[in-house]
Amino acid sequence: MTELPRKAVARTARLAALPLGYAGRSAMGLGKRLAGRPGEAVMTELQQRTAEQLFRTLGELKGGAMKFGQALSVLEAALPDEVAAPYRAHLTALQDSAPPMLTQTVRDQIAKDLGQDWRKRLVQLDGGPTAAASIGQVHKGRWHDGREVAVKVQYPGAGDALLGDLRQLARIAKGIAPVFPGIDVVPLVDELQARAADELDYHLEAEAQSAFAEAFDGDPQIVVPKVIAVGKTVLVSEWMESPASLASLITDGTQDERDHYGELLVRFLFSGPARTGMLHADPHPGNFRLLPAEDGSPGRLGVLDFGAVARLPGGSLPTAMGALLRIAAENDPDTLAEGLRQEGFIKPGIRVDPQLVLDYLAPFAEPTRVDSFQFSREWMRGQFERLNNPKEPTFTMATKLNLPPSYLLIHRTWLGGIGVLSQLGARAPFREILEESLPGFAS
Repeated sequence: MTELPRKAVARTARLAALPLGYAGRSAMGLGKRLAGRPGEAVMTELQQRTAEQLFRTLGELKGGAMKFGQALSVLEAALPDEVAAPYRAHLTALQDSAPPMLTQTVRDQIAKDLGQDWRKRLVQLDGGPTAAASIGQVHKGRWHDGREVAVKVQYPGAGDALLGDLRQLARIAKGIAPVFPGIDVVPLVDELQARAADELDYHLEAEAQSAFAEAFDGDPQIVVPKVIAVGKTVLVSEWMESPASLASLITDGTQDERDHYGELLVRFLFSGPARTGMLHADPHPGNFRLLPAEDGSPGRLGVLDFGAVARLPGGSLPTAMGALLRIAAENDPDTLAEGLRQEGFIKPGIRVDPQLVLDYLAPFAEPTRVDSFQFSREWMRGQFERLNNPKEPTFTMATKLNLPPSYLLIHRTWLGGIGVLSQLGARAPFREILEESLPGFAS
């Protein structure tokens, strides 16, 4: 039986070695500086080599390691280009590199979940996988009624590998944090740990996917495949024929394509909660597929992977969130600070400068102040550099603001969505979409 790559001890050892490798390169870098090389050049080389090792390891191990890499990938636009370039290359190259499960292992998993008579329903199953991800792989097949289907099968041992990787990543998070200036690695790993059980539960994923499929059934712009059958480690959905994902637009798309699909991404993320009571919380480019339109108009956006969703209290995004964002967009620092305090973003007894609070939230408020906002790597990188520069007045805001638990996944999804839009370099009518779909935002 082929299990997720690497035995537990070997996986742990490879992850544990990551901060040691960074420390070793740091020591060599110090030697080079003492020998007369410019400090900036040495640091650039150090970050490049560390990023190369890190993302090669994350991609090869899959499991929680790959989940961590994917979560970071949506924030890639915020990284300095000398770090982001090797990051992009290695994560993309290793996205589908897991050794495939043996054909018999796949069949055994299906029989265990769907019953020994599974061949009466799944009458055809391709031997090789069409895609491989962090905890499973996808095969194309045909259902007994003639429909083409996608059969997602978890790697044996995926649960143990996922949870073990995340525990180890939590231990080393501080050690690898210097590779990602401006990205808070520790809470990112904490969040991945908190939702790991949901990622492994295909019944829970099927429930969410079915809700989205029903809500977007017949939508002219968004397509969600329907669930056909589900077991503990097997999920059968309608097949989605798509030659490419959003990731392909990041490297090769025209500006019109980037703008069109960037807008569809925003519309999906914000309209989903109103239609389903849930937020698709994994805006990784590989989860969004480019589909031709049936009538020859601009293409549609296919959405996959509903393992990470936020089930929203009250069935919608918080009204207070929209109201606060509108206040920020209108440049009213005093009212904003008071509203943030009432909502728990500023704890009792914490003193803040309202204008600095407003400045700190600029990455979220700025796109809402114009009819059409141009996202870009340069813009996002500038925001992160400003917020993480000790010489800037906003630097201390991170220690004074609190993120209520109910906003954690919403915040991460929003930030990830902005990251993907910045990678795309898309221009989108952000304010108009929020007025239509975010409770409390419309004036």
